[in-house]
Parts: sequence; structure tokens; C-alpha cells
Amino acid sequence: MLSRMALPRKKPATYDDVLAAPEHLVAEIVDDELYLSPRPASPHAMAHSALLAELWTEFGFGRAGNRGGWVILTEPELHLVGQIMVPDLAGWRRERMPEIPDAPYFTLAPDWLCEVVSPSTGALDRAKKLPKYARAGIGHVWLVDPTPKTLEVFSLDAGGWRLTATHEGDTVVNATPFEAFGLHLTRLWAR
Repeated sequence: MLSRMALPRKKPATYDDVLAAPEHLVAEIVDDELYLSPRPASPHAMAHSALLAELWTEFGFGRAGNRGGWVILTEPELHLVGQIMVPDLAGWRRERMPEIPDAPYFTLAPDWLCEVVSPSTGALDRAKKLPKYARAGIGHVWLVDPTPKTLEVFSLDAGGWRLTATHEGDTVVNATPFEAFGLHLTRLWAR
């Protein structure tokens, strides 16, 4: 009779693994596993850049209506609920983060974040990171997918994530928590 040998358990990833990752990759640790993702392709980069420009102009600085009131950052490293995650965009209300800390990463959960879905990161964003974002108490998450040209808007409630809207194509949307602003989706898909 053959006996089974216990295989050595894979060592959980650490912050040293993140720091040792090649600079051209985004390194994250979710469920003790190191994930390395390539920098985005052009449709992803365009959607990311356009959304940042729209929201920062409207809510970071504030236009004539002087909405302001938000700190919106690109690819902040978040250390939340025992994970190290890097969303494409994250935003904190100014009353919760009056000043940006001088630190290599953030431990204060954002109020909103956005993942721009790509073929290489879609499963990680949806299956692994979304539940962690809920556990961290992030109130709103957007998933932008430039290939089918969609924006999915999620809000956190007592039961977990609730899909509040799915927008597609070239429409103008008023999506929480930025519903005071009409976002032209066509700007996210421009080439």
C-alpha cells in the first residue's frame, strides 16, 4: 500500500514579494497569493485616463458648480482587510481624507473605486477583489469594461454588493456616488 506524502504548503505571499516584483508589472496580494498583472493595453489605458480626467476635473478641483470635495487617485496601493490591492482609480471624500498622507500605501478604505476590466484581470477583479472591497466597507465600486463599452455600478448594502445600474455604449450617465455629474461614456471609449 502506498502512503501519501504531505506536500509542502505554499508559503503565503508577503509585502517583500510585492516590493521585489518587476516595475513593469502591478503586484497585488489577495488571499495570500501574489498576482502580477501587465500594464494595460490602449483601450484600458484610455478608459482609465479619460475617467480620471472627467472625475478629477469635476470633483477634485470642482468646476463652476464647485462640487470638489474628493481626493481621486490613480492606482493607489491599498492595504485593507489583510490584502494588498491596486485598483485603477480610488476616491476618498475630503471630509474623510482632508490631506493625502505621505505614505507608500493607504490603510484608509476609499469611499469609491473603479476597476477597468481587462482580459487578464477580469476574473481577479470580480471573483477575488470585489468581496474584499465589500469587507473593507467601500461604499461604491465601478467596473468599466472598454471592450463591450460597459459601466457597471455597484453599491454596498447590508447584504453585500447590489448592482444598481449597467450602462453601455455612448450614453450620458449619472452614476453614484457622482450622480450630480453627467458622465459622457463616449469619452471613455474614444481612440
